[in-house]
Amino acid sequence: MTKEKLRVGILGATGAVGQKFIEVLDGHPWFEITALAASARSAGKRYAEAANWIGSSAIPPRIAGMEVVAAAPDLDADFVFSGLDSSAAGEIEPLFARAGYPVISNASNYRMAEDVPLLIPEVNPDHTGLIDFQDRGDGFIVTNPNCSTVGLVCALKPLFDRFGVDAAHVVTMQALSGAGYPGVSSLDALGNVVPYIAGEEDKVVTEPNKLLGRLTEGRIDPAALRISAQCTRAPVLEGHLEAVSVRFPGKVQAEDVKSALRAWRSPIADYGLPTAPARFIEVFEDARFPQPRRHVGLGRGMTVSVGRIRPCEVLDVKFIVLSHNTIRGAAGGAVLNAELLAKQGRLARRAY
Repeated sequence: MTKEKLRVGILGATGAVGQKFIEVLDGHPWFEITALAASARSAGKRYAEAANWIGSSAIPPRIAGMEVVAAAPDLDADFVFSGLDSSAAGEIEPLFARAGYPVISNASNYRMAEDVPLLIPEVNPDHTGLIDFQDRGDGFIVTNPNCSTVGLVCALKPLFDRFGVDAAHVVTMQALSGAGYPGVSSLDALGNVVPYIAGEEDKVVTEPNKLLGRLTEGRIDPAALRISAQCTRAPVLEGHLEAVSVRFPGKVQAEDVKSALRAWRSPIADYGLPTAPARFIEVFEDARFPQPRRHVGLGRGMTVSVGRIRPCEVLDVKFIVLSHNTIRGAAGGAVLNAELLAKQGRLARRAY
Protein backbone atom coordinates (compact mmCIF):
# COMPACT_ATOMS: atom_id res chain seq x y z
CA MET A 1 0.00 0.00 0.00
CA THR A 2 1.25 3.47 -0.86
CA LYS A 3 2.60 5.59 1.98
CA GLU A 4 0.56 8.56 0.72
CA LYS A 5 -2.87 8.38 2.29
CA LEU A 6 -5.93 8.27 0.06
CA ARG A 7 -8.35 11.16 0.47
CA VAL A 8 -11.79 10.19 1.76
CA GLY A 9 -15.12 11.93 1.50
CA ILE A 10 -18.06 10.96 3.72
CA LEU A 11 -21.59 11.36 2.39
CA GLY A 12 -24.19 11.77 5.12
CA ALA A 13 -21.38 12.79 7.48
CA THR A 14 -23.63 14.29 10.17
CA GLY A 15 -25.84 11.19 10.58
CA ALA A 16 -25.32 8.22 12.90
CA VAL A 17 -23.50 6.10 10.30
CA GLY A 18 -21.46 9.07 9.10
CA GLN A 19 -20.35 9.73 12.66
CA LYS A 20 -19.31 6.11 13.06
CA PHE A 21 -17.25 6.41 9.87
CA ILE A 22 -15.43 9.34 11.46
CA GLU A 23 -14.72 7.33 14.60
CA VAL A 24 -13.48 4.27 12.70
CA LEU A 25 -11.31 6.33 10.33
CA ASP A 26 -9.69 8.47 13.03
CA GLY A 27 -5.97 7.73 12.81
CA HIS A 28 -6.36 5.29 9.92
CA PRO A 29 -2.95 4.48 8.37
CA TRP A 30 -4.18 4.41 4.74
CA PHE A 31 -7.09 6.87 4.56
CA GLU A 32 -7.56 10.51 5.55
CA ILE A 33 -10.89 12.34 5.72
CA THR A 34 -10.74 15.40 3.47
CA ALA A 35 -14.44 16.11 2.80
CA LEU A 36 -17.58 15.96 4.90
CA ALA A 37 -20.81 16.16 2.92
CA ALA A 38 -24.38 16.41 4.14
CA SER A 39 -27.72 18.03 3.36
CA ALA A 40 -28.21 21.65 2.36
CA ARG A 41 -29.22 22.60 5.91
CA SER A 42 -25.78 21.52 7.19
CA ALA A 43 -23.64 22.77 4.31
CA GLY A 44 -21.52 25.80 5.16
CA LYS A 45 -21.38 25.04 8.89
CA ARG A 46 -18.46 23.75 10.92
CA TYR A 47 -18.90 20.05 11.54
CA ALA A 48 -19.14 20.53 15.31
CA GLU A 49 -22.08 22.89 14.74
CA ALA A 50 -23.83 20.81 12.09
CA ALA A 51 -23.65 17.38 13.76
CA ASN A 52 -25.60 16.26 16.79
CA TRP A 53 -22.64 14.16 17.90
CA ILE A 54 -23.64 10.90 19.62
CA GLY A 55 -20.23 9.21 19.72
CA SER A 56 -18.76 7.78 22.92
CA SER A 57 -15.70 10.04 22.57
CA ALA A 58 -15.28 13.66 21.51
CA ILE A 59 -15.25 14.69 17.87
CA PRO A 60 -11.64 14.53 16.61
CA PRO A 61 -10.44 18.17 16.76
CA ARG A 62 -9.47 18.34 13.06
CA ILE A 63 -12.91 17.05 12.05
CA ALA A 64 -14.76 19.40 14.41
CA GLY A 65 -13.37 22.42 12.59
CA MET A 66 -13.96 21.19 9.04
CA GLU A 67 -16.65 22.84 6.93
CA VAL A 68 -19.54 20.62 5.86
CA VAL A 69 -20.23 20.82 2.13
CA ALA A 70 -23.13 19.79 -0.08
CA ALA A 71 -23.27 16.17 -1.26
CA ALA A 72 -22.32 17.03 -4.85
CA PRO A 73 -19.71 15.14 -6.90
CA ASP A 74 -16.99 17.79 -6.72
CA LEU A 75 -15.42 16.73 -3.43
CA ASP A 76 -11.71 16.86 -2.64
CA ALA A 77 -11.55 13.06 -2.31
CA ASP A 78 -10.24 9.98 -4.07
CA PHE A 79 -13.28 7.95 -3.07
CA VAL A 80 -16.31 8.30 -0.82
CA PHE A 81 -18.04 6.37 1.92
CA SER A 82 -21.80 6.70 1.86
CA GLY A 83 -23.67 6.83 5.13
CA LEU A 84 -26.70 8.27 3.35
CA ASP A 85 -30.23 7.24 4.17
CA SER A 86 -31.77 5.08 1.45
CA SER A 87 -34.16 7.92 0.59
CA ALA A 88 -31.18 9.95 -0.68
CA ALA A 89 -28.62 7.28 -1.60
CA GLY A 90 -30.51 6.00 -4.63
CA GLU A 91 -30.11 9.32 -6.41
CA ILE A 92 -26.82 10.65 -5.03
CA GLU A 93 -24.55 7.58 -5.13
CA PRO A 94 -24.81 7.08 -8.94
CA LEU A 95 -23.97 10.75 -9.47
CA PHE A 96 -20.66 10.22 -7.69
CA ALA A 97 -19.94 7.00 -9.57
CA ARG A 98 -20.59 8.67 -12.92
CA ALA A 99 -18.25 11.50 -11.89
CA GLY A 100 -15.46 9.00 -11.33
CA TYR A 101 -15.65 8.38 -7.58
CA PRO A 102 -15.57 4.86 -6.17
CA VAL A 103 -18.55 4.73 -3.77
CA ILE A 104 -18.35 2.37 -0.80
CA SER A 105 -21.91 2.37 0.48
CA ASN A 106 -23.69 1.36 3.63
CA ALA A 107 -27.11 2.07 2.08
CA SER A 108 -29.45 -0.67 0.89
CA ASN A 109 -30.38 0.74 -2.54
CA TYR A 110 -27.89 -1.13 -4.73
CA ARG A 111 -27.10 -4.21 -2.64
CA MET A 112 -29.02 -6.57 -4.89
CA ALA A 113 -28.15 -4.89 -8.19
CA GLU A 114 -26.64 -7.52 -10.50
CA ASP A 115 -23.48 -5.53 -11.21
CA VAL A 116 -22.80 -4.28 -7.66
CA PRO A 117 -20.68 -6.30 -5.22
CA LEU A 118 -22.39 -7.05 -1.91
CA LEU A 119 -19.26 -7.55 0.11
CA ILE A 120 -17.88 -9.04 3.32
CA PRO A 121 -14.13 -9.32 2.64
CA GLU A 122 -13.65 -12.51 4.67
CA VAL A 123 -16.61 -14.15 2.90
CA ASN A 124 -16.48 -13.18 -0.79
CA PRO A 125 -13.47 -11.00 -1.66
CA ASP A 126 -13.54 -12.20 -5.27
CA HIS A 127 -16.96 -10.57 -5.79
CA THR A 128 -15.16 -7.26 -6.34
CA GLY A 129 -14.71 -8.66 -9.86
CA LEU A 130 -18.24 -7.41 -10.57
CA ILE A 131 -16.77 -3.92 -10.71
CA ASP A 132 -15.23 -4.78 -14.07
CA PHE A 133 -18.75 -5.25 -15.47
CA GLN A 134 -20.29 -2.07 -14.07
CA ASP A 135 -21.35 0.64 -16.48
CA ARG A 136 -21.65 3.51 -14.03
CA GLY A 137 -19.22 6.02 -15.51
CA ASP A 138 -15.59 6.14 -14.44
CA GLY A 139 -16.40 5.22 -10.84
CA PHE A 140 -18.26 2.31 -9.27
CA ILE A 141 -20.44 1.29 -6.33
CA VAL A 142 -19.67 -1.37 -3.74
CA THR A 143 -22.01 -2.14 -0.84
CA ASN A 144 -21.89 -3.88 2.50
CA PRO A 145 -24.87 -6.00 3.68
CA ASN A 146 -27.62 -5.24 6.14
CA CYS A 147 -26.25 -5.22 9.68
CA SER A 148 -28.28 -8.27 10.73
CA THR A 149 -27.23 -10.20 7.61
CA VAL A 150 -23.56 -9.72 8.44
CA GLY A 151 -23.37 -11.77 11.64
CA LEU A 152 -25.47 -14.56 10.16
CA VAL A 153 -23.40 -14.91 7.00
CA CYS A 154 -20.07 -14.68 8.81
CA ALA A 155 -21.13 -17.62 11.00
CA LEU A 156 -22.57 -19.61 8.08
CA LYS A 157 -19.62 -19.17 5.69
CA PRO A 158 -17.28 -21.76 7.31
CA LEU A 159 -20.19 -24.23 7.56
CA PHE A 160 -21.28 -23.56 3.99
CA ASP A 161 -17.75 -24.22 2.76
CA ARG A 162 -17.21 -27.38 4.83
CA PHE A 163 -20.60 -29.10 4.78
CA GLY A 164 -23.00 -27.17 2.57
CA VAL A 165 -26.10 -25.63 4.14
CA ASP A 166 -29.67 -26.44 3.08
CA ALA A 167 -31.68 -24.14 5.33
CA ALA A 168 -31.46 -21.83 8.31
CA HIS A 169 -33.90 -20.29 10.75
CA VAL A 170 -32.85 -17.10 12.52
CA VAL A 171 -34.43 -14.91 15.18
CA THR A 172 -32.62 -11.62 15.67
CA MET A 173 -32.47 -9.49 18.81
CA GLN A 174 -31.20 -6.25 17.34
CA ALA A 175 -29.65 -3.31 19.16
CA LEU A 176 -31.37 0.05 19.32
CA SER A 177 -28.47 1.80 17.58
CA GLY A 178 -29.38 -0.09 14.42
CA ALA A 179 -32.40 2.20 14.07
CA GLY A 180 -30.20 5.30 13.78
CA TYR A 181 -30.82 8.51 15.70
CA PRO A 182 -33.19 9.38 17.34
CA GLY A 183 -34.30 5.83 16.56
CA VAL A 184 -36.80 3.89 18.66
CA SER A 185 -38.97 5.84 21.08
CA SER A 186 -38.05 5.30 24.73
CA LEU A 187 -41.66 4.29 25.40
CA ASP A 188 -41.21 1.41 22.96
CA ALA A 189 -37.63 0.51 23.86
CA LEU A 190 -37.42 0.51 27.65
CA GLY A 191 -38.30 -2.82 29.26
CA ASN A 192 -39.66 -4.10 25.97
CA VAL A 193 -38.93 -6.03 22.78
CA VAL A 194 -40.42 -4.83 19.48
CA PRO A 195 -41.16 -7.92 17.34
CA TYR A 196 -41.04 -6.15 13.98
CA ILE A 197 -38.48 -4.12 12.02
CA ALA A 198 -39.78 -2.88 8.68
CA GLY A 199 -37.99 -4.42 5.69
CA GLU A 200 -35.44 -6.27 7.79
CA GLU A 201 -36.60 -9.84 7.33
CA ASP A 202 -36.60 -9.59 3.54
CA LYS A 203 -32.94 -8.50 3.62
CA VAL A 204 -31.92 -11.37 5.90
CA VAL A 205 -33.68 -13.84 3.60
CA THR A 206 -32.26 -12.58 0.29
CA GLU A 207 -28.80 -11.09 0.92
CA PRO A 208 -27.03 -14.27 2.17
CA ASN A 209 -27.57 -16.09 -1.13
CA LYS A 210 -25.82 -13.31 -3.03
CA LEU A 211 -22.98 -13.19 -0.50
CA LEU A 212 -22.50 -16.98 -0.58
CA GLY A 213 -22.92 -17.22 -4.35
CA ARG A 214 -20.22 -17.71 -6.97
CA LEU A 215 -18.88 -15.13 -9.38
CA THR A 216 -19.25 -16.63 -12.85
CA GLU A 217 -18.76 -14.77 -16.14
CA GLY A 218 -19.54 -11.36 -14.70
CA ARG A 219 -22.55 -12.32 -12.60
CA ILE A 220 -23.29 -13.89 -9.24
CA ASP A 221 -24.75 -17.38 -9.31
CA PRO A 222 -26.60 -17.24 -5.96
CA ALA A 223 -26.55 -19.95 -3.37
CA ALA A 224 -29.77 -21.90 -2.83
CA LEU A 225 -29.98 -21.54 0.93
CA ARG A 226 -33.53 -21.28 2.31
CA ILE A 227 -33.81 -18.88 5.25
CA SER A 228 -36.67 -18.11 7.62
CA ALA A 229 -36.13 -14.89 9.58
CA GLN A 230 -37.89 -13.12 12.42
CA CYS A 231 -36.34 -9.77 13.37
CA THR A 232 -36.88 -7.99 16.67
CA ARG A 233 -35.60 -4.84 18.36
CA ALA A 234 -34.24 -5.40 21.89
CA PRO A 235 -33.27 -2.88 24.62
CA VAL A 236 -29.50 -3.14 23.96
CA LEU A 237 -27.38 -0.22 22.78
CA GLU A 238 -24.84 -2.03 20.54
CA GLY A 239 -24.69 -5.59 19.23
CA HIS A 240 -27.09 -7.75 17.25
CA LEU A 241 -27.69 -11.16 18.84
CA GLU A 242 -29.11 -13.93 16.63
CA ALA A 243 -30.49 -17.36 17.49
CA VAL A 244 -29.71 -19.57 14.48
CA SER A 245 -30.72 -23.13 13.61
CA VAL A 246 -29.19 -24.84 10.56
CA ARG A 247 -30.02 -27.86 8.45
CA PHE A 248 -27.22 -29.56 6.51
CA PRO A 249 -27.44 -31.87 3.49
CA GLY A 250 -25.52 -34.58 5.37
CA LYS A 251 -25.02 -35.67 8.95
CA VAL A 252 -23.32 -32.90 10.93
CA GLN A 253 -22.93 -32.80 14.71
CA ALA A 254 -22.48 -29.83 17.03
CA GLU A 255 -18.81 -30.72 17.55
CA ASP A 256 -18.32 -30.71 13.77
CA VAL A 257 -19.67 -27.15 13.65
CA LYS A 258 -17.32 -26.03 16.43
CA SER A 259 -14.38 -27.60 14.62
CA ALA A 260 -15.30 -25.98 11.30
CA LEU A 261 -15.67 -22.53 12.85
CA ARG A 262 -12.35 -22.79 14.69
CA ALA A 263 -10.40 -24.21 11.75
CA TRP A 264 -11.71 -21.91 9.04
CA ARG A 265 -9.10 -19.50 7.67
CA SER A 266 -10.06 -16.13 6.27
CA PRO A 267 -9.02 -15.62 2.64
CA ILE A 268 -7.75 -12.14 3.54
CA ALA A 269 -5.78 -13.26 6.61
CA ASP A 270 -2.43 -12.38 5.00
CA TYR A 271 -3.50 -9.12 3.35
CA GLY A 272 -2.50 -6.88 6.27
CA LEU A 273 -5.75 -4.90 6.19
CA PRO A 274 -5.75 -2.50 9.17
CA THR A 275 -9.41 -2.98 10.13
CA ALA A 276 -9.45 -6.80 9.84
CA PRO A 277 -9.55 -8.43 13.29
CA ALA A 278 -6.86 -10.86 14.37
CA ARG A 279 -9.64 -13.38 15.03
CA PHE A 280 -12.56 -13.29 12.61
CA ILE A 281 -14.77 -15.71 14.59
CA GLU A 282 -14.59 -16.27 18.35
CA VAL A 283 -16.13 -19.54 19.51
CA PHE A 284 -17.31 -19.74 23.13
CA GLU A 285 -17.74 -22.87 25.21
CA ASP A 286 -19.34 -21.09 28.17
CA ALA A 287 -23.11 -21.51 27.73
CA ARG A 288 -23.70 -17.94 28.94
CA PHE A 289 -21.80 -16.41 26.03
CA PRO A 290 -21.70 -14.40 23.83
CA GLN A 291 -23.34 -11.38 25.41
CA PRO A 292 -23.53 -7.91 23.82
CA ARG A 293 -22.30 -6.00 26.87
CA ARG A 294 -19.30 -8.28 27.34
CA HIS A 295 -18.24 -9.28 23.86
CA VAL A 296 -19.47 -6.81 21.22
CA GLY A 297 -16.13 -4.95 21.27
CA LEU A 298 -13.93 -7.95 20.49
CA GLY A 299 -11.53 -7.26 17.65
CA ARG A 300 -12.37 -3.53 17.94
CA GLY A 301 -15.93 -4.45 17.04
CA MET A 302 -14.97 -6.51 13.99
CA THR A 303 -14.92 -10.02 15.52
CA VAL A 304 -18.07 -12.14 15.18
CA SER A 305 -18.82 -14.27 18.25
CA VAL A 306 -20.54 -17.66 18.21
CA GLY A 307 -21.65 -19.69 21.22
CA ARG A 308 -24.16 -22.20 22.59
CA ILE A 309 -23.44 -24.57 19.70
CA ARG A 310 -25.63 -27.60 20.33
CA PRO A 311 -27.97 -30.10 18.65
CA CYS A 312 -31.25 -28.74 17.31
CA GLU A 313 -34.41 -30.72 17.92
CA VAL A 314 -36.00 -29.58 14.64
CA LEU A 315 -33.10 -28.95 12.25
CA ASP A 316 -29.53 -30.19 12.88
CA VAL A 317 -27.48 -27.70 14.91
CA LYS A 318 -28.32 -24.42 16.62
CA PHE A 319 -26.17 -21.61 18.02
CA ILE A 320 -26.03 -17.94 19.03
CA VAL A 321 -24.25 -15.27 16.96
CA LEU A 322 -23.21 -11.78 18.10
CA SER A 323 -21.91 -9.01 15.85
CA HIS A 324 -21.35 -5.28 16.34
CA ASN A 325 -24.04 -3.67 14.23
CA THR A 326 -22.55 -0.20 13.76
CA ILE A 327 -18.93 -1.36 13.31
CA ARG A 328 -18.79 -4.82 11.70
CA GLY A 329 -22.33 -4.34 10.37
CA ALA A 330 -21.90 -0.80 9.05
CA ALA A 331 -18.97 1.65 9.14
CA GLY A 332 -16.21 -0.80 10.05
CA GLY A 333 -17.38 -3.27 7.43
CA ALA A 334 -17.39 -0.54 4.78
CA VAL A 335 -13.89 0.61 5.77
CA LEU A 336 -12.68 -2.99 5.50
CA ASN A 337 -14.27 -3.14 2.02
CA ALA A 338 -12.27 -0.03 1.05
CA GLU A 339 -9.07 -1.57 2.41
CA LEU A 340 -9.66 -4.69 0.31
CA LEU A 341 -10.28 -2.54 -2.78
CA ALA A 342 -7.09 -0.59 -2.10
CA LYS A 343 -5.14 -3.83 -1.67
CA GLN A 344 -6.50 -5.03 -5.01
CA GLY A 345 -5.44 -1.79 -6.69
CA ARG A 346 -8.99 -0.57 -7.30
CA LEU A 347 -8.57 2.68 -5.34
CA ALA A 348 -6.05 5.29 -6.40
CA ARG A 349 -5.27 8.98 -6.24
CA ARG A 350 -7.82 10.87 -8.29
CA ALA A 351 -6.72 13.49 -10.80
CA TYR A 352 -8.45 16.88 -10.76
